[in-house]
Amino acid sequence: MTVRLSRITVFPVKSTSGQVLQEAVVEPLGLTHDRRWMVAKSDGECLTARTNQNLLRISATPTPHGLHLRAGSEQISVPTPTGPLTPVTVHGRALHGIPAEPEATEWVRGVIGRDDIRLVHLGRARPLNPAYSQPGDATGFADAYPVTLGSLASLRRLQDWVTEAALERGEEPAVIGIERFRPNLVIDGADLEPFVEDSWRTVSIGEIEFDVAKLIDRCVLTTVHPDTRERGPEPIRTLARHRAWDGQTWFGLQLIPRSAGTLRVGDAVSAASST
Repeated sequence: MTVRLSRITVFPVKSTSGQVLQEAVVEPLGLTHDRRWMVAKSDGECLTARTNQNLLRISATPTPHGLHLRAGSEQISVPTPTGPLTPVTVHGRALHGIPAEPEATEWVRGVIGRDDIRLVHLGRARPLNPAYSQPGDATGFADAYPVTLGSLASLRRLQDWVTEAALERGEEPAVIGIERFRPNLVIDGADLEPFVEDSWRTVSIGEIEFDVAKLIDRCVLTTVHPDTRERGPEPIRTLARHRAWDGQTWFGLQLIPRSAGTLRVGDAVSAASST
């Protein structure tokens, strides 16, 4: 199986737009700079683009001493905070953040349109679900696990399903880009079979080893176009028809790094399956 790493994306601030890279360093918590910041509501829970698409207006670029944020013509440089830890949660899972300077929070409030939020940097990671990990495994502000992976072969099959169903209904087919799924890593290859990754238990990319924790259950954020921020029924409608079980819809993999190093676009990909 000839498969390559075709794309690398990090999301420095959770639920904002991604930064496409040619290479990225892998750490125990995932890719360097990935989801190390988030926007927290007054109760400490993360604000996501599931409920506020204005987050997608923000692009974030890591700097040696913090972060540079941009939304249209508005921009601000944010130093990495060093203050006391504050409790925060990601979908109810507890961890700790450090609030950014007030100027940064005010800037984010203006872009998002809410005054009950604040920007925080990762202060203390949280342990992973022990049912799918090893002792000591942890992550930052990711929803569940440190790294996510998507397959373009699987995306092409999904697009075929979306197109076929739309034509049957007499509708214009929605175009589903891999960006809707927000994967850190995207793989492709001439002989890569759609959804073959469902059976993978370990993945090697270049010299980096990963365990597969589980498949990714998809949420309504996939129905929001990342550029226009418009919401529609796809791809959840089609995933519910073809990729639904255990009360969820599934696309992509959750990964846990088992070694450190640098990933580069073009790296060879290999995998071991459970069957």
